Amino acid sequence: MATSLSSVLDVHFTVHLSVSDTKKPNIIFNSPFRQYTTSKRGFTILCNSSKSSPKPSPEPTQKNPNLSDQLRPLSTTTLPKPTTHQNQLLSKPKSTWVNPTKPKRFVLSLQRHKRSSYSYNPQVRELKLFAHRLNDCDNSEAAFLSVLQEIPHPPTRENALLILNSLRPWQKARLFLKWIKTQNLFPLETIFYNVTMKSLKYGRQFELIEELAREMINNQIELDNITYCTLITCAKKCNHFDKAVEWFERMYKTSLMPDEVTYSAILDVYARLGKVEEVLNLYERARGSGWKPDPIAFSVLGRMFGEAGDYDGIRYVLQEMKSLDVQPNLVVYNTLLEAMGKAGKPGLARSLFQEMVESGLNPNEKTLTVLVKIYGKARWSRDALELWKQMSSKGWPMDLILYNTLLNMCADLALEEEAERLFEDMKGSERCRPDSWSYTAMLNIYGSGGNVDKAVELFEEMSESGVKLNVMGCTCLIQCLGKAKRIEDLVRVFGVSIKRGVKPDDRLCGCLLSVVSLCEESEDVDKVLACLQQANPKLFAFVKLATEEKTSFETVKEEFRGILSETAVEARRPFCNCLIDICRNRKLHERAHELLYLGTLYGLYPGLHNKTVHEWCLDVRSLSVGAAHTALEEWMGTLSKIVQHKEELPEIFSAQTGSGTHKFSQGLANSFASHVKKLAAPFRQSEQKVGCFVATREDVVSWVQSRLASSAATA
Repeated sequence: MATSLSSVLDVHFTVHLSVSDTKKPNIIFNSPFRQYTTSKRGFTILCNSSKSSPKPSPEPTQKNPNLSDQLRPLSTTTLPKPTTHQNQLLSKPKSTWVNPTKPKRFVLSLQRHKRSSYSYNPQVRELKLFAHRLNDCDNSEAAFLSVLQEIPHPPTRENALLILNSLRPWQKARLFLKWIKTQNLFPLETIFYNVTMKSLKYGRQFELIEELAREMINNQIELDNITYCTLITCAKKCNHFDKAVEWFERMYKTSLMPDEVTYSAILDVYARLGKVEEVLNLYERARGSGWKPDPIAFSVLGRMFGEAGDYDGIRYVLQEMKSLDVQPNLVVYNTLLEAMGKAGKPGLARSLFQEMVESGLNPNEKTLTVLVKIYGKARWSRDALELWKQMSSKGWPMDLILYNTLLNMCADLALEEEAERLFEDMKGSERCRPDSWSYTAMLNIYGSGGNVDKAVELFEEMSESGVKLNVMGCTCLIQCLGKAKRIEDLVRVFGVSIKRGVKPDDRLCGCLLSVVSLCEESEDVDKVLACLQQANPKLFAFVKLATEEKTSFETVKEEFRGILSETAVEARRPFCNCLIDICRNRKLHERAHELLYLGTLYGLYPGLHNKTVHEWCLDVRSLSVGAAHTALEEWMGTLSKIVQHKEELPEIFSAQTGSGTHKFSQGLANSFASHVKKLAAPFRQSEQKVGCFVATREDVVSWVQSRLASSAATA
């Protein structure tokens, strides 16, 4: 028979509660705050047991409470109560524990700070006329003081405040405040400083505003909500974000609650500083205090999530606005559309735009420009063209930036006929005549499509109409002429461009290198190199050095390093590609391999080789044709050595050449396939993926062994 248990149970019970531990309702949009704020709460119950009998209780009649009774008071104060509306969005997760016995501390004032009312002044008309005279006088202090001597009425507190509030130039407001202080007629109150600061804010004079604020502190003049709001918003406008944070923190230390305008401004400051967690914490605390954010605050959140590419955050902003019944204005829609573009969500951007139009808001130029960029980046030509037709039919506003964005989109998507119609439309417009960038987009379109005659005709039209040629347009035209092997025209265009003020950059120099790699006649090579010598003498000297067989590898290495150090990052890899192509065209295959090695050594081809346990991949999508051939040769040589050394190999080998989606893109697949066939390499084109060549481990081993056998037979 079991004996009765007389000792107290030894229980060590720990519970950790977090947002993720609780059972969530089925929600469409989850708050992004959950990924930034995590709270853990725990309680521990310890009961020590001993084999000895327990000590007698002072109240023997009272029974020991069971575990359920012990947990009951904790459950009423610690565990959350079940909500009746489980389908609502959890927009304010509790990231910090709040003592339920104390009232919740507010973090902002839900009412805008009331401005001081002006009493009726019978001299208001004369004083305002006098203020106009002060506004019109010279900005010098002497001229200003000279006009002040003719003040029509004594500068009482009310008169001085009326004049100060009527002064528009910030220089005059500052001089008038200085003059009032010298008169010493009445004690200066906070409102005088606030009015002066407001004028200084329009002039973006943050240093002067901060100087006045320090003066107020030294003179023990109260800084109110308007003072701090002016300081913070002006610091934000002047990009002094650290100063805005400094004054915001000081405001809290003085126990002054910011109003909604100040709070929205500091949210924007933290967002621009990239402090996402601080923004979310501030927003959460304010919402917990009963704040209903305005469209400006939601615009700040949308831009912040867009910069981070956080699509869940963008969706949360939309859902939060809907739940609070806040109607987005045009600024919010523009911000959210930009955010959708940065997050790579063109379909949702299109849906959001349709929602905006259906709500009765007409897009402006910025809205349409953002949407065109999104469609162009996503290569949605049909949607972009439908948007253009919609612009024309509904008479939506068009500016030069929007026209040029449409032209650039046509260039990216190879829409030549559509671009020509748009260009003619611009020529017929009175306020959006084609500028240098418009012509550059058309030169890019004609150059990519190989329409040399149209490109040259457009170049001549630019000269006749007096449109300035920029370096990008010159590069497009020279590339087009180089592909067409019209070297004489290329030299002429280069000379004219230099005379018209075009300063060659790395992109233009890379274009000239590319043309050199395409030239077959030595005479043509010399003509293009002469242009390169004029554009970049150091690069020209390196080309001559690298194409000489007697130049040592160490010399090439040092000189190439010097060239790269003076070249823009985005132009370094194209330089190396073109140099490899030039060496292969001149049958300098060893030098081409050396340059590929140096390019890899200096980090120009970071994704060239990718290895996993099951697959080794050669990715040549960022290489030119000659560089891709060199990389394949190098790789096959390395694989041969690995097979000979009987090292472990993966199951699959692959080579990625990519498949150009552009209409005019030639791609690498065809030339790479030809070179694979020439080397008799064991790769075959994949049927599932375009631009991918695959081989098995058995294929590679068999290929190496057959090569070794043939080499031994010929020896």
